[in-house]
This record gives sequence, C-alpha cells and structure tokens, in this order.
Amino acid sequence: MNVMNATPSSAQQSGPFALYEERVADGKLRRDPDQERVARRLDRLWQELKNYHPAPPRPAEEKKGFLAKVARKLPHRVSELLGQGDENADIDVPRGVYIVGRVGRGKTMLMDLFFSCVSMQKKQRIHFLTFMQEVHQRIRALKDANPGMSDPIPPLAQTIARDATLLCFDEFQINDIADAMILGRLFEALFAEKVVIVATSNTVPGDLFQNRPGADAFKPFIAIIKRHLDTEELDSETDYRRGREQDDTTWTVPADQTAKTRLDKIVARYGEGHPGGKVTLEFSGRTLPVDHAQGPVARFDFTSLCGRPLGPNDFLAIAHKFPVVVIDDIPALGPDDANVARRFITLVDALYDNGNLLFVSADATPDHLFPAGEGSDAFARTASRLMEMSSESWLARAHAPGGVLSRP
Repeated sequence: MNVMNATPSSAQQSGPFALYEERVADGKLRRDPDQERVARRLDRLWQELKNYHPAPPRPAEEKKGFLAKVARKLPHRVSELLGQGDENADIDVPRGVYIVGRVGRGKTMLMDLFFSCVSMQKKQRIHFLTFMQEVHQRIRALKDANPGMSDPIPPLAQTIARDATLLCFDEFQINDIADAMILGRLFEALFAEKVVIVATSNTVPGDLFQNRPGADAFKPFIAIIKRHLDTEELDSETDYRRGREQDDTTWTVPADQTAKTRLDKIVARYGEGHPGGKVTLEFSGRTLPVDHAQGPVARFDFTSLCGRPLGPNDFLAIAHKFPVVVIDDIPALGPDDANVARRFITLVDALYDNGNLLFVSADATPDHLFPAGEGSDAFARTASRLMEMSSESWLARAHAPGGVLSRP
C-alpha cells in the first residue's frame, strides 16, 4: 500500500504532546485547548504502544487441520499446549482514536505528529480513499488467484495485519455502498488480529453513511468503531487553513480568455523541455486517455474529468502520474450537479493527498462553487483544501526536496 512509514528518532523520544508543546513554544502553532486535549490522548496511546508487540497472524492454512479443529473445542490452556492456541489471547489491546471535527481544525496535523513518534516498524499512514481502492484491488487479486475462495476478507485482514500493527487513516469517509458492505467485516477481522487504528474524519461515527440506501446494514460497523476506538472531537472555532498567504494564480476567476492565457503560461513553464501531446494511462486493467500532457503536466477541460463517470482509481492514476494538474472552465455548480460535485470532491482528495499542484480557471471561488445541493455541506472540506492548495506554502512544499515535483 502507498504509505508513510518514516519516523525521526527525535520524535520517537519526545512523544506527540511534547512535540505539540514544542511547536507552540516555537510559534509554529497557536495553542488550542481542543488540540491540546487530543494531543494528550494521542500521547497516552503512544505510551501504550511502546510495549505492544502482538504475535504476527498465522496464515489461514495453518489453522485448518484436524488438530486445530479439535483444539478450538478445548479449554484455552489445553489448546496452548497443543500449539494451537491464540498467542495474542491475553494481550491487552490499546484502544484506537477516532478524531472528528470540522475542516481545518488540525486533525491531520495531530495524527501525523502521533505517527511520527511511534517507533514500531509495522505501522502505516494512508489516506482512506487510497486504502479502499487498494482493498478492492486486493480482493479481486485474491479471487483471481483462488477461484474457489468463498470469503477473501479473513486472508486479506491477515495480510494487512502482518504489514501493520498500527493503521492511521486520514479523511475517513464512506461514500460508496460497496465500501460500506466490505468495511464492517474487514474492520472486525482487523481488530481480531489486534490491529490498532487511528483515524481522522469530518463525520462522527454515528452519522457515517446515514440517510443512504443500505444505511441500516452499515450500523453494525458503527458499533464496531465505537467498541474499539475512542472518539475525540476538535471543535475549535478557527479554520487554521484559512488566512494563509494566497497565490491568486492557482485559482483564476472568471474562466475567460485572460485565464486561458495564464494557464497556457503555467503549462509552458512546468512542462518546459517536454513535448506536448496525447497520452494514455494504463492501470487496474483499464485505460484513461489524457488529451494534453507535457512532461509532469496534464491539462483537462472540467467536463472531461467530472462530467463523465470517472472514479477514484482514475483520479489516483492522474495524481500519481502528473505532479501538476491544470483544469479549464470549472462552472458554478447547482443543485442538479451533485454527481459532478461528488466527482470533483474525489479528484481534489486524490490531488491533495498526493501533494499535487492544481491550477484552474473557474466561474466562482472555491467557497461559492457549489453552494446548494446534495453534498454541498461536505463540499466545505473541499473548499478548505482548495484554499490550502492555493497558498504559497503549498507551492513551496511541492518544490522542496521530497515534494511532488522532486519525486522520481
């Protein structure tokens, strides 16, 4: 999976709360009581994980023999003597943390502080959108490799657990019925394998996937989340993404000839030295034509991206292939454009998580792009992300060593 694993040794020694206090003292952060409370909760989990070393899950085939079947019916101590007991049965599993709050309140920042402090090697930090796409790919691969397999969830959970005792998910959200049906059983299996989960979300557990077809079938998953994770709310009045220095060349309003000329110059600058033309992306057994590509730059008309049924895999492929994405003619969206807005949200999530540069011409600013319609409330998160992606600090990060423009 596409994950972040590096951990500075100094962070491992300090702990998330100490790092938070250090950033406040240095003036990098402004003290926020809610952030401080969540930092303390994550610090407690950091301490608990220091001595948390569950045995790795055994492959499912090792548990299918006659002896295993007999042992499962015997008292635990007898099973242990037969070598068939659960090595982790008596391990006290730390409770995970589900950090929820409005956009820009510091959820991701706090989770990343925590992740940087955890010294265990088997840890993964991943955007939830990317995680779910890889889950679907792994399920397909398991079924293709094992045509008679009736249930790929247990072996999938064991594989994930062997790679990660700690899973950190950014932007936990459920928008797809197929995801909703998989998640309950997958997470139950992951918790059975003693995996610890930390997640950030804009939605409290009880509201996940509600008021949608199939919501009742999703309620057991909500109960699983509440049973294994503590919910910590960030309710600050301040959106810390706002107020950053803005570079008005990234989001140009209106989408007129002046905007087109400006985007032409951006494509020429970032694509300098590369021939321009059409390319075709190939991924997950499918293809996606890109009408204009020039080295690290891809340019699209908005309708060609979000006006047709492209999905998360398509947008992730674009994000990973092209560090710079240019979009012409984003219209103001109304109540009848909910599906288009939903695709645009997914596109922005993919670009944001990958650190891409985004330059657009539009008929409205991010805050006024989709003011009313199904999902317009959720669009506030996208507007906030777009504001951050327009800041000079975002541009600087993309150009810095390790940034999206310096990746091989």
